[in-house]
Amino acid sequence: MNKLVVFLFILLIPLVSALEDDEECGITNFITCLPQKFFEFLIGILNAPIKPLLSFVKSLLTEPINISRFLSLWVIILYAISMFYGLLMFYAGFNFMISGHDVIKRAKAKEWFQNIFIMIVLIQASYFLYSLVIDIGSMLTAGIVNMIDQDFFLLTADNIINIGLQFLFAVFYGFVLIITALILILRYLIVAVGIVFVPIGIFLYFVPPLNSYGKLILNFLGVCIFVTFFDALIFLVSSKIIDIGIFASFKILVMIASFSIANLLMIYLIVFTAIKSALKLGGDLSTAVVAITK
Repeated sequence: MNKLVVFLFILLIPLVSALEDDEECGITNFITCLPQKFFEFLIGILNAPIKPLLSFVKSLLTEPINISRFLSLWVIILYAISMFYGLLMFYAGFNFMISGHDVIKRAKAKEWFQNIFIMIVLIQASYFLYSLVIDIGSMLTAGIVNMIDQDFFLLTADNIINIGLQFLFAVFYGFVLIITALILILRYLIVAVGIVFVPIGIFLYFVPPLNSYGKLILNFLGVCIFVTFFDALIFLVSSKIIDIGIFASFKILVMIASFSIANLLMIYLIVFTAIKSALKLGGDLSTAVVAITK
């Protein structure tokens, strides 16, 4: 019996030494500290698969999107569009010549020349402008994300109620993170391929009959670029909410709610905005057709 006691005492020496080195645990609160360390160990196991997923989501949120893979396609589109520059210049010059002494027609012809020049400059520089806009969006998002306490995204052993809820909802939290990652991957692909459509959108925007198509393309890509900034704001607000006493015990629910709201926002802005714009565009076209037939 004495040998068993001595053996257990020897085993407990490293644990007691470790607890004494901890600011929160010591020899005086040895009994109360053991359950805390046990729960922290379990929470660490739950965080093990969540950490790489969170790291992946954070990279999709904050890192600039690589559009260099589509540079060759952008060059092809640029070459195709440049074939229309001469036609547009000819059309503007022809209108200027036949305008005579009509001040309004001459002003419109001059405006055409000005718009064509601006269009050419923007299209030729569209790759660099698009890359700059993506970098600005990424920096804004990263700035907001860096303001968030990174422990907000992780499971923590801060109070007994939250620990219990985390064990219940940890799987659901991981599922929500997977959905967030999938939506961000879709957004990444859209923005990356968007470099091919940017010169098309600019060209259509400066052609009056096709102006609505250009707006649709540019607005859609702009929403896809800056939607992560609003996601970061949602996470920042949510991280501040858990500092309120009543919400501190429901941290896991606040985390799930924040990612769910961000997912719904991205789905709405990316999918439904495009559908709404397309329907509006279809309505405008049908109205134009009816007006022509009359």
